[in-house]
Amino acid sequence: MAKILVVDDEADLEMLVKQKFRKKIREGIYDFVFAQNGEEALERVKEHQDLDIILSDINMPIMDGLTLLSRLPEANPLLKAVVVSAYGDMQNIRIAMNRGAFDFVCKPVDFEDLELTMEKTILHVKQMQETIKAIKENNILKMYVDENVLNFMTHKEFEGSILKNELVNATVIFIDVCGFTAITEKVSPNTVVNLLNGLFDNIVKEILSQGGHVDKFMGDAVMAVFRGEYHLDEAIDAALSIKEKIGAMEAIQADDITFKAEISIGINSGEMVSGNIGSASLRRLDYTVIGDEVNLAQRLQAAAKPGQIIVSEKIYQKAKESFSFEKIGEVSLKNKTKPVTIYEVVA
Repeated sequence: MAKILVVDDEADLEMLVKQKFRKKIREGIYDFVFAQNGEEALERVKEHQDLDIILSDINMPIMDGLTLLSRLPEANPLLKAVVVSAYGDMQNIRIAMNRGAFDFVCKPVDFEDLELTMEKTILHVKQMQETIKAIKENNILKMYVDENVLNFMTHKEFEGSILKNELVNATVIFIDVCGFTAITEKVSPNTVVNLLNGLFDNIVKEILSQGGHVDKFMGDAVMAVFRGEYHLDEAIDAALSIKEKIGAMEAIQADDITFKAEISIGINSGEMVSGNIGSASLRRLDYTVIGDEVNLAQRLQAAAKPGQIIVSEKIYQKAKESFSFEKIGEVSLKNKTKPVTIYEVVA
């Protein structure tokens, strides 16, 4: 359906329009709204946000059609106006077009010509509306989908690539915001989300600055993956930066609760499977990494106390020349038959 505002001070025009277009009005193709001058028209524009086009006379009391044209972009930038006037001289046509009129129809009105002009204008407006909608949807999509994924999300490529996977050598880190779950029962949902998003934003900046990729957010935890020649060093650097950044933050006052943010981090490195994990039929997949090395990183994070960055013996041996560690000792980790020796990264 197209919604059309007719602006004219001729008393019988409303009846004439309804008669000429009665069939399309009944069929729900056109819906007309009427105003008798430019000032009324601006009120109708505010009342009817879903207007598509305007048919406006020029010579009207209170506010004429040319003044209305100059006010329309501010009222609704997507609206297009067709001037319907007896003033068909070139000067008025040029003024109307310069003020944003989409087309011009002279009185007495040839309703067949008017309808063709209306259809052309409506088509143009609908195309603009679809374009704006697509841009908004695309911007929203970019908030949730990695740009590299967007680049191949045409139907054919999506079908062909969606189930590909590979074996990679990478480093995974799990960062948990300690004690955050406890405050979710004591403050409002909006406050919880805003607080957590603010913390995540600081964490993500440090991950990205070291060349890491945020794999996913899991409740109040972040999983990140580092690849490339120096992936382990970059992951540890990111972890130390996150610890320093969060540690330097002042306590957060939320409602009646004071919350001092702390994080615990687990880091592990090795071979893991990288691919799109999920349901292809639903097109709901995570481009992620899985495997025992990933699981161990999560277990190490679970063993970490607030403010600690924990690694295994294997990672300590790989990175001990570049970073400082303190040995914690053996701990039992879930799904591990033997105790695991763990170390804390201190610098």
